[in-house]
Amino acid sequence: MISTAYAMGQAGGQAGGQAGGIAGFLPIIILFAIFYFLLIRPQQKKAKEHKEMISNLKKGIRIVTSGGIYGTIQSLDDTTIGLEIAEKVKIKISRGNVAAVISDTDAVRKDDKKKK
Repeated sequence: MISTAYAMGQAGGQAGGQAGGIAGFLPIIILFAIFYFLLIRPQQKKAKEHKEMISNLKKGIRIVTSGGIYGTIQSLDDTTIGLEIAEKVKIKISRGNVAAVISDTDAVRKDDKKKK
């Protein structure tokens, strides 16, 4: 008689266990969706914009590096950029270290005319 009661207890527990298992995964799925829309997706969008900005660089554009160095692009390569950071002071940096574009070539020419 004890073995019969034990067997009945197992059958009842399995039916409730499946519904609990699905309900147990629901918070994890919702949490992943929240992380995707609040963290992962905006980060991917920002990376895509940065990659596009780097591919559109041209000579004469003023930029700022991730290290905070301001300069004007003098030469471009597939992997490096030649920057003029002061008069006759040139450095080479990796393309990935460009943090932002300060101005395009037209704005640089206007600034140069104002100085003279």
